[in-house]
Amino acid sequence: MKKFLDENFLLQNKTAQTLYHEYAKKMPIIDYHCHLPPDQIANDHQFDNLTQVWLYGDHYKWRAMRTNGVDESYCTGNKPDAEKFMKWAETVPYTLRNPLYHWTHLELQRYFDVHEILDNHSAQKIYEECSAKLQTSEYSVRSMVSKMNVKVICTTDDPLDSLEHHRKISEDHFGVKVFPAFRPDKAMNADSAISFNEYVGKLEKLVDSDIGTYGEYLDALKSRHDYFATLNCTVSDHGLEQVYAEDYTDAEITASFNTLRAGKELTKEENLKFKSAMLHIFAIWDWEKGWVQQFHIGALRNNNSRMLKQSGPDTGWDSIGDFSQGPMLSRFLDRLDRNNQLTKTIIYNLNPGDNELIATMIGNFNDGTFPGKVQFGSGWWFLDQKDGMVKQLNALSNMGLLSRFVGMLTDSRSFLSYPRHEYFRRILCNLFGTEVEHGEMPADIHWIGKVIEDISFNNARQYFNWKV
Repeated sequence: MKKFLDENFLLQNKTAQTLYHEYAKKMPIIDYHCHLPPDQIANDHQFDNLTQVWLYGDHYKWRAMRTNGVDESYCTGNKPDAEKFMKWAETVPYTLRNPLYHWTHLELQRYFDVHEILDNHSAQKIYEECSAKLQTSEYSVRSMVSKMNVKVICTTDDPLDSLEHHRKISEDHFGVKVFPAFRPDKAMNADSAISFNEYVGKLEKLVDSDIGTYGEYLDALKSRHDYFATLNCTVSDHGLEQVYAEDYTDAEITASFNTLRAGKELTKEENLKFKSAMLHIFAIWDWEKGWVQQFHIGALRNNNSRMLKQSGPDTGWDSIGDFSQGPMLSRFLDRLDRNNQLTKTIIYNLNPGDNELIATMIGNFNDGTFPGKVQFGSGWWFLDQKDGMVKQLNALSNMGLLSRFVGMLTDSRSFLSYPRHEYFRRILCNLFGTEVEHGEMPADIHWIGKVIEDISFNNARQYFNWKV
């Protein structure tokens, strides 16, 4: 019987172990999409205790705790931090076969050198030991990031963000590069005239100019896109149920903008056309600057209206959606490609039933101008676990070139999430190692090791053209 979480965790044969320990393990990390708060990096934040760094904002853990019968006051409520942690510790033994069980103990080991199993018996000791460490300089935010051998962090930022924290990080010459990503979801959201006009009002104050026409709205947003570029932004990101690609005319979009500004709601058809126009325009701006555009598609968000009202968005009430992705995604990419305006693109899929669809769609628009120009992004959110990663890797292998894949990211709000890169690399090495040992690949460890290194780090460095 193997020991739990030993040095060969998830590595089921000698070849896999060689690939991981001699090739993957040493590679630095490029976290090209996450939700880490840049202000905490800028201020080199120090957490008071383990709950703050581990449970604040972590809807993965909150969902597990709720399922285990834990009251909401211990998740998003105002219970003391120590009590919240104890409820999480009581839940951990019940997360067996959920990725949280692996992540929890990987994080305890890699950051705190704690090798005990977390449960209600060990909770108090672990909480006190880790909380004490968190109050030392070795466990400040920047120190923890550096400890994980991270070279690049790319956050997620609304066009209205001042990026003051990114500016400070850049001026401090922190050894890890921290870049913003342009996330204009709210700028194209026409579902509510009230919310849209509130957003436009904030934009008017930011650019110090009235916005009375659709053209003025685009000019203001373009100025924010340009501003992001001055802070070394080279990436955009979009969180969508589906990609929008309806046919529209400029006159129709102008009329829809005027309708919204008058406080009236759009019809479903008008809404879809407005979002299609905005998404296309953002994509052209990205192409003009040579940015990488990312699309996270397939999430069905905010399903529990009662708890959404109580706790707000991004608190764990979302699920995998069942949307028809193919036709609109094809039209969107083709509309850009036929005018030679398709920039590097990464598509992240949340429904595993669409894996092969995405894996084949990217091949339609890889035109030889750059290796892996259009990417099938790594398993994310509900799929960033062993089964989800393997399915994504297999679909990409079968339909495209896994060797050109830009690899893993955290997509996390927690500074303790970097062992997910290790988790991914171990799974990757085990896939290759197993097929070598079964005679399905030649035992060319040097070449396969290079491919592993590329997927772990080199491909992303070249793809994003970041000098690290």
